[in-house]
Amino acid sequence: MSVDESQDSATGAPARRTGTAAGELEGLAEQSRALAAGSVTSTALVRRSLERIEATQGTVNAFRRVRPEAALTEAAEADRRLAAGERLPLLGVPVAVKDDTDVAGEPTAFGCAGEFPPKERDSEVVRRLRAAGAVIVGKTNACELGQWPFTEGPAFGNTCNPWNLAHTPGGSSGGSAAAVAAGLVAAALGTDGAGSVRIPAAWSHLVGIKPQRGRISTWPDPEAFQGITGIGPLARTVEDAALLLDVAAGNHAGDLHRPPAIAAHEAVRRDPGRLRIALSWKAATTFTRKPLHPDVRAAVTDVARTLVRLGHFVEEAEPDYGLVGLAFVPRATVGVGEWAARVPDRSLLDRRTRGSARLGRLLSGPVLRRARAAERRQQQRVGALFGPYDVLLTPTTATPPPRIGTLAKMSGWRTDQAMIAACPYAWPWNVLGWPGVSVPAGFSADGLPLGAQLLGPAHGEPRLISLAAQLEAELRWYEHRPPAHPARVDGAVVSRGE
Repeated sequence: MSVDESQDSATGAPARRTGTAAGELEGLAEQSRALAAGSVTSTALVRRSLERIEATQGTVNAFRRVRPEAALTEAAEADRRLAAGERLPLLGVPVAVKDDTDVAGEPTAFGCAGEFPPKERDSEVVRRLRAAGAVIVGKTNACELGQWPFTEGPAFGNTCNPWNLAHTPGGSSGGSAAAVAAGLVAAALGTDGAGSVRIPAAWSHLVGIKPQRGRISTWPDPEAFQGITGIGPLARTVEDAALLLDVAAGNHAGDLHRPPAIAAHEAVRRDPGRLRIALSWKAATTFTRKPLHPDVRAAVTDVARTLVRLGHFVEEAEPDYGLVGLAFVPRATVGVGEWAARVPDRSLLDRRTRGSARLGRLLSGPVLRRARAAERRQQQRVGALFGPYDVLLTPTTATPPPRIGTLAKMSGWRTDQAMIAACPYAWPWNVLGWPGVSVPAGFSADGLPLGAQLLGPAHGEPRLISLAAQLEAELRWYEHRPPAHPARVDGAVVSRGE
């Protein structure tokens, strides 16, 4: 379904905006430039972000922890530094991180219920954000230990999709995606262990980058979830996502994976050249049904046609995934078990989490070692596609975003079945450790966001980012914003201002 000005009326479909009101600075790069020019203060931007967070907690519910006093203090310090002539990439810009990321003085509950002690130190990625001058306004909601493509749980309630509050924004980085889509922050970090940045990007009409494994440090963990999970940005534009990626990228001495540096932001304005692009509808083998929703197929087909118009060669071709799922399950479940062991009161964990942790204990040892040893062969098998082709194009998900509660109360087996059916395309790239970018691909007939996924071989972020930026210049997806939603304050319903 194309999205145009005819859908701007009160029909429930997305609105199109051709610009922002005077004084509105919605983009990460835009805010950084305005701060450096002295046309806005960090205190004003941070206060606006905090006010929007407060106004939408009763509806969108994007944040687990908010730092109003600390963030305003940091904003005042950023204003002092700016006035003194200091310039840094994000000096004074408000951003958010996910609830699995350590921020000094805040607990890291990762979607779990119970009392968690505050962390004494920032994680390496937060240290890098602060070194670039960013102000962290809070930590966003994530489902329990990042296991599912929804962001719901007894510890924090339901995080809702700003495009339609009856639907999920995805998961597990759903809080970060909802925060950006609703305009609470210009960009946020998430983590991606089976598509957990790309899935909410697709379902929230955002750009989401899963970088090369190790591109952004996971320290204090040498690696996360046995190497399948990485940290990545969510933003409305490719430029903003690339800027946040550059700021966050880098390694700690204790990291197990340390890829060579890239310049993501430079790639935004680089012509990708004429590329050979494989369009794939095939999902990796899981021995389960994975029907592709017709609206998703139509949207991704439209993206492919746009790529052809831009001069690229596109044809259908399928990667040879083999039985890559046999390597994913041990790594994922062992990772769940390792994280569950940190939880102060494990009796509060979801029954599905306890089941995954038990399975992880069974699959650790020899099974896990064999799964990890198979990675090189899997990279060679799938990587054969990148001889004749430069980029792989797939749907990001097989369906539009489900309604809130669709998966939350299922059994473990039924949750796995439903999750695989809705999101079969993202997780193999976590096993491979390679980069991928989800870009907005339009909307379903019901006005729900859909995404397309650009996938590449090892260290291929610059090409993917250049291609995504070229698509963005043609499709201008950032012009479409979700509707404003009423906010609940002390039991009363008030309008949330834009």
